[in-house]
Amino acid sequence: MSSKLLAAWRGVVWYAREISGEARYDHYLEHFAEEHPGETPLTEVQYLRRREEYDRTHPNTSCCC
Repeated sequence: MSSKLLAAWRGVVWYAREISGEARYDHYLEHFAEEHPGETPLTEVQYLRRREEYDRTHPNTSCCC
């Protein structure tokens, strides 16, 4: 029973990280390792700053308001 509870908890944590955006940097690292082997990725702080800048200069235009 405890293994099912642990698996359920891990699922909840995964889901929360995905919808909150907390997992974005992890996805970036995975993508970077595949596409740019041998190169150094951005630090998490650098990544977040660039992401904020991108979001600021590319507003979401899909919203109706």
